[in-house]
Amino acid sequence: MEIAQRPSTTGLSARATANPAAGQAESTPTDAGAAIDPAAPKAPAPLRRGLSNMDAPLQNDVSGAQQAIDFLEQSAAQLRALKTDIAAKLATRTMRDGQVEQRVRQFSETWRNRSQASGGTLDAQLNYSKQPAIQRFTVRGMTLANLRNGARETLAISVGGGTAGLRSVHLAPGLSDAEVISRFDQAMAPAGVRVSVNKDGELVFTAPESAWPAIRDSLAVQGSGIRFPAGQLNRIKADAEVPVVVPEGWGTADIESMRATLQQVTQALAHVEAALSKVRQELASATQRVESELPEIEVAGMGQMAEVFASFAKEPGYASLVSLTSALVGINRDRVVSLLRLS
Repeated sequence: MEIAQRPSTTGLSARATANPAAGQAESTPTDAGAAIDPAAPKAPAPLRRGLSNMDAPLQNDVSGAQQAIDFLEQSAAQLRALKTDIAAKLATRTMRDGQVEQRVRQFSETWRNRSQASGGTLDAQLNYSKQPAIQRFTVRGMTLANLRNGARETLAISVGGGTAGLRSVHLAPGLSDAEVISRFDQAMAPAGVRVSVNKDGELVFTAPESAWPAIRDSLAVQGSGIRFPAGQLNRIKADAEVPVVVPEGWGTADIESMRATLQQVTQALAHVEAALSKVRQELASATQRVESELPEIEVAGMGQMAEVFASFAKEPGYASLVSLTSALVGINRDRVVSLLRLS
Protein backbone atom coordinates (compact mmCIF):
# COMPACT_ATOMS: atom_id res chain seq x y z
CA MET A 1 0.00 0.00 0.00
CA GLU A 2 1.35 3.36 -0.92
CA ILE A 3 0.89 6.27 1.48
CA ALA A 4 0.66 9.67 -0.11
CA GLN A 5 2.50 12.41 1.85
CA ARG A 6 0.34 15.49 2.59
CA PRO A 7 1.84 18.93 2.37
CA SER A 8 2.69 20.56 5.74
CA THR A 9 2.00 24.12 4.66
CA THR A 10 -0.89 26.03 6.17
CA GLY A 11 -4.00 26.92 4.29
CA LEU A 12 -2.86 30.51 3.83
CA SER A 13 0.52 29.44 2.45
CA ALA A 14 -1.15 26.98 0.13
CA ARG A 15 -3.38 29.66 -1.28
CA ALA A 16 -0.45 31.99 -1.60
CA THR A 17 1.45 29.31 -3.53
CA ALA A 18 -1.46 28.58 -5.79
CA ASN A 19 -2.16 32.23 -6.40
CA PRO A 20 0.83 34.45 -5.69
CA ALA A 21 -1.16 37.57 -6.48
CA ALA A 22 -3.83 36.65 -3.95
CA GLY A 23 -1.22 35.81 -1.35
CA GLN A 24 0.42 39.14 -1.83
CA ALA A 25 -2.90 40.92 -1.41
CA GLU A 26 -3.66 39.00 1.79
CA SER A 27 -0.25 39.36 3.40
CA THR A 28 0.03 43.09 2.75
CA PRO A 29 -3.47 44.56 2.75
CA THR A 30 -2.17 48.10 3.03
CA ASP A 31 -0.45 47.74 -0.33
CA ALA A 32 -3.80 47.64 -2.06
CA GLY A 33 -4.17 51.39 -1.47
CA ALA A 34 -0.63 52.16 -2.53
CA ALA A 35 -1.65 52.83 -6.10
CA ILE A 36 -3.38 56.21 -5.84
CA ASP A 37 -5.02 57.96 -8.78
CA PRO A 38 -2.96 61.12 -9.49
CA ALA A 39 -6.20 62.94 -10.34
CA ALA A 40 -7.82 62.11 -7.00
CA PRO A 41 -7.93 64.83 -4.37
CA LYS A 42 -4.99 64.82 -1.97
CA ALA A 43 -5.51 63.57 1.55
CA PRO A 44 -5.49 66.21 4.29
CA ALA A 45 -2.07 67.11 5.60
CA PRO A 46 -1.06 65.29 8.80
CA LEU A 47 -2.17 66.99 11.96
CA ARG A 48 0.45 69.01 13.70
CA ARG A 49 0.94 69.01 17.44
CA GLY A 50 -2.14 70.12 19.28
CA LEU A 51 -3.45 71.03 22.73
CA SER A 52 -2.41 67.72 24.24
CA ASN A 53 1.22 68.56 23.59
CA MET A 54 1.12 72.06 25.02
CA ASP A 55 3.95 72.54 27.50
CA ALA A 56 2.97 71.14 30.88
CA PRO A 57 4.60 74.02 32.84
CA LEU A 58 2.53 76.48 30.84
CA GLN A 59 -0.63 74.55 31.60
CA ASN A 60 0.31 74.54 35.28
CA ASP A 61 0.85 78.30 35.21
CA VAL A 62 -2.64 78.89 33.83
CA SER A 63 -4.27 76.37 36.15
CA GLY A 64 -2.42 77.65 39.25
CA ALA A 65 -3.24 81.28 38.53
CA GLN A 66 -6.90 80.41 38.02
CA GLN A 67 -7.04 78.52 41.32
CA ALA A 68 -5.50 81.51 43.11
CA ILE A 69 -8.03 83.86 41.47
CA ASP A 70 -10.94 81.62 42.47
CA PHE A 71 -9.77 81.64 46.09
CA LEU A 72 -9.17 85.40 46.15
CA GLU A 73 -12.50 86.20 44.52
CA GLN A 74 -14.32 84.04 47.06
CA SER A 75 -12.40 85.68 49.91
CA ALA A 76 -13.07 89.18 48.60
CA ALA A 77 -16.80 88.47 48.30
CA GLN A 78 -16.97 87.16 51.87
CA LEU A 79 -14.99 90.12 53.22
CA ARG A 80 -17.23 92.61 51.43
CA ALA A 81 -20.33 90.95 52.87
CA LEU A 82 -18.77 90.93 56.33
CA LYS A 83 -17.76 94.57 56.04
CA THR A 84 -21.30 95.56 54.99
CA ASP A 85 -22.90 93.60 57.84
CA ILE A 86 -20.60 95.04 60.51
CA ALA A 87 -21.09 98.59 59.25
CA ALA A 88 -24.86 98.12 59.18
CA LYS A 89 -24.91 96.69 62.70
CA LEU A 90 -22.75 99.50 64.03
CA ALA A 91 -25.00 102.09 62.38
CA THR A 92 -28.43 100.68 63.16
CA ARG A 93 -27.95 97.80 65.59
CA THR A 94 -30.92 96.11 63.94
CA MET A 95 -29.24 93.06 62.43
CA ARG A 96 -30.26 89.73 63.84
CA ASP A 97 -27.91 88.21 66.37
CA GLY A 98 -25.36 85.76 65.08
CA GLN A 99 -25.21 86.94 61.46
CA VAL A 100 -21.91 88.78 61.80
CA GLU A 101 -20.44 85.91 63.82
CA GLN A 102 -21.50 83.47 61.13
CA ARG A 103 -19.78 85.55 58.46
CA VAL A 104 -16.59 85.65 60.53
CA ARG A 105 -16.64 81.87 60.91
CA GLN A 106 -17.27 81.45 57.19
CA PHE A 107 -14.27 83.54 56.22
CA SER A 108 -12.07 81.93 58.88
CA GLU A 109 -12.81 78.52 57.36
CA THR A 110 -12.04 79.84 53.88
CA TRP A 111 -8.74 81.29 55.09
CA ARG A 112 -7.72 78.06 56.83
CA ASN A 113 -8.13 76.26 53.49
CA ARG A 114 -6.02 78.85 51.65
CA SER A 115 -3.18 76.51 50.73
CA GLN A 116 -5.40 73.75 49.37
CA ALA A 117 -7.93 76.06 47.69
CA SER A 118 -5.23 78.05 45.90
CA GLY A 119 -3.30 74.97 44.82
CA GLY A 120 -0.35 76.02 47.00
CA THR A 121 0.22 79.16 44.91
CA LEU A 122 -0.54 81.71 47.68
CA ASP A 123 1.44 81.96 50.90
CA ALA A 124 0.26 83.52 54.18
CA GLN A 125 1.26 86.96 52.87
CA LEU A 126 -0.88 86.41 49.74
CA ASN A 127 2.24 86.39 47.62
CA TYR A 128 1.59 84.44 44.43
CA SER A 129 4.22 82.04 43.13
CA LYS A 130 4.36 79.35 40.48
CA GLN A 131 6.37 77.33 42.99
CA PRO A 132 4.82 75.79 46.13
CA ALA A 133 4.00 78.33 48.85
CA ILE A 134 6.68 79.01 51.45
CA GLN A 135 6.71 79.79 55.16
CA ARG A 136 9.15 82.30 56.68
CA PHE A 137 10.14 82.08 60.33
CA THR A 138 12.71 83.37 62.79
CA VAL A 139 14.45 81.62 65.68
CA ARG A 140 14.99 83.28 69.01
CA GLY A 141 18.65 83.97 69.66
CA MET A 142 19.73 83.66 66.03
CA THR A 143 20.63 87.24 65.30
CA LEU A 144 23.75 88.54 63.59
CA ALA A 145 24.73 90.41 66.74
CA ASN A 146 24.69 87.17 68.75
CA LEU A 147 26.17 84.85 66.11
CA ARG A 148 29.17 86.85 64.90
CA ASN A 149 30.53 87.52 68.40
CA GLY A 150 32.15 85.07 70.77
CA ALA A 151 34.70 82.29 70.55
CA ARG A 152 34.79 79.51 67.98
CA GLU A 153 31.77 77.23 68.20
CA THR A 154 30.11 74.53 66.13
CA LEU A 155 26.32 74.45 66.20
CA ALA A 156 24.41 71.25 65.51
CA ILE A 157 20.94 72.07 64.21
CA SER A 158 18.18 69.49 63.87
CA VAL A 159 15.65 70.25 61.13
CA GLY A 160 12.64 67.95 60.93
CA GLY A 161 14.00 65.44 63.44
CA GLY A 162 16.24 62.42 62.95
CA THR A 163 19.89 62.22 62.00
CA ALA A 164 19.08 62.93 58.34
CA GLY A 165 18.01 66.44 59.32
CA LEU A 166 21.07 67.18 61.45
CA ARG A 167 23.19 70.09 60.14
CA SER A 168 26.41 71.69 61.39
CA VAL A 169 27.33 75.38 61.29
CA HIS A 170 30.86 76.49 62.21
CA LEU A 171 31.17 79.96 63.75
CA ALA A 172 34.37 81.82 64.52
CA PRO A 173 35.41 85.30 65.62
CA GLY A 174 35.79 87.87 62.85
CA LEU A 175 33.17 86.46 60.48
CA SER A 176 31.30 89.09 58.51
CA ASP A 177 27.52 89.23 58.42
CA ALA A 178 27.51 87.86 54.88
CA GLU A 179 29.73 84.93 55.93
CA VAL A 180 27.47 84.05 58.86
CA ILE A 181 24.38 84.07 56.63
CA SER A 182 26.17 82.06 53.94
CA ARG A 183 27.27 79.36 56.39
CA PHE A 184 23.76 78.90 57.73
CA ASP A 185 22.28 78.89 54.25
CA GLN A 186 24.75 76.32 52.89
CA ALA A 187 24.29 74.06 55.91
CA MET A 188 20.49 74.08 55.86
CA ALA A 189 19.81 74.16 52.12
CA PRO A 190 19.97 70.32 51.81
CA ALA A 191 17.13 70.16 54.35
CA GLY A 192 15.03 72.45 52.18
CA VAL A 193 15.54 75.53 54.35
CA ARG A 194 17.09 78.73 53.00
CA VAL A 195 18.45 81.56 55.15
CA SER A 196 18.52 85.34 54.73
CA VAL A 197 18.37 88.32 57.11
CA ASN A 198 15.79 91.00 57.85
CA LYS A 199 16.21 94.68 58.62
CA ASP A 200 16.46 93.94 62.35
CA GLY A 201 19.45 91.64 61.89
CA GLU A 202 17.48 88.45 62.57
CA LEU A 203 18.10 85.36 60.48
CA VAL A 204 15.02 84.63 58.38
CA PHE A 205 14.47 80.98 57.53
CA THR A 206 12.36 80.00 54.53
CA ALA A 207 10.88 76.53 54.05
CA PRO A 208 8.08 74.96 52.02
CA GLU A 209 4.80 75.67 53.75
CA SER A 210 3.95 71.96 53.70
CA ALA A 211 7.11 71.21 55.72
CA TRP A 212 6.57 73.97 58.27
CA PRO A 213 4.63 71.95 60.89
CA ALA A 214 7.37 69.29 61.08
CA ILE A 215 10.10 71.93 61.29
CA ARG A 216 8.24 73.95 63.92
CA ASP A 217 7.73 70.92 66.16
CA SER A 218 11.24 69.47 65.92
CA LEU A 219 13.70 72.36 65.50
CA ALA A 220 16.56 71.97 67.99
CA VAL A 221 20.12 73.21 68.41
CA GLN A 222 23.22 72.15 70.33
CA GLY A 223 26.25 74.34 70.94
CA SER A 224 29.26 74.23 73.24
CA GLY A 225 27.92 76.66 75.83
CA ILE A 226 29.04 79.85 74.08
CA ARG A 227 26.02 80.93 72.07
CA PHE A 228 23.80 77.91 72.74
CA PRO A 229 23.86 75.29 75.54
CA ALA A 230 26.03 72.22 75.26
CA GLY A 231 24.94 68.66 75.86
CA GLN A 232 21.87 67.29 74.14
CA LEU A 233 19.92 68.99 71.41
CA ASN A 234 17.69 71.67 72.90
CA ARG A 235 14.33 72.55 71.40
CA ILE A 236 14.19 76.15 70.22
CA LYS A 237 11.24 78.41 69.53
CA ALA A 238 10.51 79.13 65.88
CA ASP A 239 8.22 82.08 65.25
CA ALA A 240 6.29 82.05 61.99
CA GLU A 241 5.87 85.25 60.05
CA VAL A 242 2.54 86.82 60.99
CA PRO A 243 -0.01 86.24 58.20
CA VAL A 244 -1.37 89.26 56.40
CA VAL A 245 -4.86 88.26 57.54
CA VAL A 246 -5.61 86.95 61.05
CA PRO A 247 -9.36 86.31 61.35
CA GLU A 248 -8.86 84.42 64.62
CA GLY A 249 -8.47 87.81 66.33
CA TRP A 250 -11.67 89.34 65.01
CA GLY A 251 -14.10 90.00 67.81
CA THR A 252 -17.83 90.74 67.69
CA ALA A 253 -18.76 90.72 71.36
CA ASP A 254 -19.27 94.47 71.76
CA ILE A 255 -19.23 97.74 69.88
CA GLU A 256 -15.53 98.44 70.44
CA SER A 257 -14.38 95.01 69.30
CA MET A 258 -16.67 95.23 66.28
CA ARG A 259 -15.17 98.58 65.29
CA ALA A 260 -11.69 97.09 65.55
CA THR A 261 -12.85 94.12 63.48
CA LEU A 262 -14.30 96.41 60.84
CA GLN A 263 -10.93 98.12 60.48
CA GLN A 264 -9.12 94.78 60.19
CA VAL A 265 -11.65 93.47 57.67
CA THR A 266 -11.17 96.61 55.57
CA GLN A 267 -7.40 96.11 55.62
CA ALA A 268 -7.78 92.42 54.79
CA LEU A 269 -10.02 93.27 51.84
CA ALA A 270 -7.42 95.73 50.55
CA HIS A 271 -4.72 93.02 50.73
CA VAL A 272 -6.95 90.48 48.97
CA GLU A 273 -7.91 92.89 46.19
CA ALA A 274 -4.26 93.88 45.65
CA ALA A 275 -3.25 90.21 45.44
CA LEU A 276 -6.17 89.52 43.09
CA SER A 277 -5.02 92.28 40.74
CA LYS A 278 -1.48 90.86 40.62
CA VAL A 279 -2.62 87.29 39.99
CA ARG A 280 -4.95 88.44 37.23
CA GLN A 281 -1.95 90.03 35.55
CA GLU A 282 -0.09 86.74 35.90
CA LEU A 283 -3.02 84.88 34.34
CA ALA A 284 -3.20 87.35 31.46
CA SER A 285 0.53 86.90 30.84
CA ALA A 286 0.23 83.10 30.93
CA THR A 287 -2.77 83.25 28.60
CA GLN A 288 -0.81 85.32 26.10
CA ARG A 289 2.02 82.79 26.20
CA VAL A 290 -0.47 79.99 25.59
CA GLU A 291 -1.97 81.77 22.61
CA SER A 292 1.44 82.54 21.13
CA GLU A 293 2.78 79.01 21.60
CA LEU A 294 -0.26 77.06 20.48
CA PRO A 295 0.33 75.77 16.93
CA GLU A 296 -1.99 76.54 14.09
CA ILE A 297 -4.34 73.61 13.64
CA GLU A 298 -6.12 73.14 10.31
CA VAL A 299 -9.90 73.19 10.62
CA ALA A 300 -10.21 70.40 8.08
CA GLY A 301 -7.74 68.29 9.98
CA MET A 302 -9.61 68.80 13.25
CA GLY A 303 -12.86 67.84 11.51
CA GLN A 304 -11.25 64.71 10.18
CA MET A 305 -9.90 63.83 13.61
CA ALA A 306 -13.36 64.32 15.15
CA GLU A 307 -14.96 62.04 12.55
CA VAL A 308 -12.39 59.32 13.15
CA PHE A 309 -12.86 59.60 16.90
CA ALA A 310 -16.65 59.39 16.53
CA SER A 311 -16.45 56.33 14.29
CA PHE A 312 -14.16 54.55 16.75
CA ALA A 313 -16.56 55.36 19.58
CA LYS A 314 -19.44 53.67 17.75
CA GLU A 315 -17.58 50.41 17.14
CA PRO A 316 -17.49 48.00 20.09
CA GLY A 317 -14.39 45.99 20.73
CA TYR A 318 -10.94 46.06 22.27
CA ALA A 319 -9.38 48.14 19.48
CA SER A 320 -11.84 51.01 19.93
CA LEU A 321 -11.43 50.87 23.71
CA VAL A 322 -7.65 51.17 23.40
CA SER A 323 -7.99 54.10 21.01
CA LEU A 324 -10.42 55.98 23.24
CA THR A 325 -8.37 55.34 26.38
CA SER A 326 -5.17 56.57 24.73
CA ALA A 327 -6.90 59.72 23.50
CA LEU A 328 -8.16 60.56 26.97
CA VAL A 329 -4.86 60.05 28.81
CA GLY A 330 -3.84 63.21 30.66
CA ILE A 331 -7.20 64.94 30.32
CA ASN A 332 -8.56 66.24 33.63
CA ARG A 333 -11.00 68.82 34.84
CA ASP A 334 -8.41 71.53 35.64
CA ARG A 335 -6.90 71.31 32.15
CA VAL A 336 -10.28 71.51 30.43
CA VAL A 337 -11.43 74.45 32.57
CA SER A 338 -8.16 76.31 32.01
CA LEU A 339 -8.36 75.88 28.24
CA LEU A 340 -12.02 76.87 28.09
CA ARG A 341 -11.23 80.12 29.91
CA LEU A 342 -8.84 81.10 27.11
CA SER A 343 -11.73 81.73 24.74
